[in-house]
Amino acid sequence: MRTAALLCLTLFATPGMAVAAKPPVVVELFTAQGCASCGEANSYVGKLSERPGVLALTFPVDYWDYLGWADTFAKPEFSDRQKAYVTRLALRESYTPQVVVDGRAQAGGLQTDKVDKLLTTAAGGPRNPPDMAFIGPRRVDVGSGAAPRGGADVWLVRYDPRDQDVVVRKGDNRGQTVAHKNVVREIKRLGSWRGRPTAYRLPPPTEEGLATAVLVQSPDGGRILGVAMRDAPN
Repeated sequence: MRTAALLCLTLFATPGMAVAAKPPVVVELFTAQGCASCGEANSYVGKLSERPGVLALTFPVDYWDYLGWADTFAKPEFSDRQKAYVTRLALRESYTPQVVVDGRAQAGGLQTDKVDKLLTTAAGGPRNPPDMAFIGPRRVDVGSGAAPRGGADVWLVRYDPRDQDVVVRKGDNRGQTVAHKNVVREIKRLGSWRGRPTAYRLPPPTEEGLATAVLVQSPDGGRILGVAMRDAPN
């Protein structure tokens, strides 16, 4: 953690540096290919991903696999992330499709009017994110700012920006084609941030063609404080 190198993190734009002066609103969709009502939500969030100022991430969960179709993208850590939101937002249980906006509020994935209102509220609310920048291919810097008591978590999220269609061959969605956009392929906690400039090392990607987001987030499914994004390499 090279603190001294970060004292210059006033973040004037320089080559190779990605700056998030005003972070996008983060929309997280928890979905499953075996969920009969998730296809429509997937399509809706895919459209949200095209809006300026929105980072839409699709987290396929694995707890519907027992119905007969193992989701081709699901990972246990995605279900764990949703469970943290269930606790934080005082919900009774996990469900799909679910949308979480900026870690602050949630709605059913088919409640599009409610999700739109949550997006408008999040975009118009007060925001004071730390400066964030990618430094080369293997480092991200987070500048100074107001951190929650006990600090925040820094998460690496790598996702596939392509449109992907999956034909489901068993279960409730048998014979249907389920569309996906911005499917998360990797999520990893990089460390803690306590309001002081800190550098974090990025591990090499597990797949080619993935875009990268780094989230600064209050612990245990709390609100998202800052976002840095980098497109997939050409």
